[in-house]
Amino acid sequence: MQRWYLYSPIVILALLLVACNAYGDSQPVGALAAQPSAIAQDIDPTASPEAFIKPTATAAIDSTIVSNNPPDTCPITAPPNPPLTPPSPYLVSPGAGYFLYGTDALWTAVPGNGVWSALPHNPEGYTQKVFWWRQGYSWTEEPEPQLTVTGRRLDAPAPPLNVSRATNAFAEDIGSAMLVGVDFPTLGCWEISGRYADAELSFVVWVAP
Repeated sequence: MQRWYLYSPIVILALLLVACNAYGDSQPVGALAAQPSAIAQDIDPTASPEAFIKPTATAAIDSTIVSNNPPDTCPITAPPNPPLTPPSPYLVSPGAGYFLYGTDALWTAVPGNGVWSALPHNPEGYTQKVFWWRQGYSWTEEPEPQLTVTGRRLDAPAPPLNVSRATNAFAEDIGSAMLVGVDFPTLGCWEISGRYADAELSFVVWVAP
């Protein structure tokens, strides 16, 4: 009987430690086991990597664009030196705050500071008109010019540029020109490319709020 009283505290202490360890081990295991199932229930393991991009990711990126000043990471197109002089008989005036960019085969008007801001907004995006010129183009002979314009965002994932069909344009100060309407689906750093016959031209602008 004396030995039972001597060892009983030790036995009781050991039983308490075992019980505590068993309870402590079971709680984290249950918590960790629940996490993968909660995450995995929204993921299709057979989906492509693009499927894991949340639809709101682009909007979240756009919300950080609050400045009209393009960052150094956006390679906006700078004015050429010397300035582009259109071939005769074109008397193209790019307008205040713009410069001409390209070659005689294809040129356009680019904002002098590389920024398009406060553009009209519609369900398709931020709208702008882009004029293009080519030596020898006649607005009367080709009312729907074979001009192809595309665009892509350089600083973040985004849908491609939405572009209208090219049409003709004419005015005394710009001469015979081609015109397209573009809708930027998001703000940010955008590269716009035009192709007409054997000529290609690209420029980069910063689309700001």
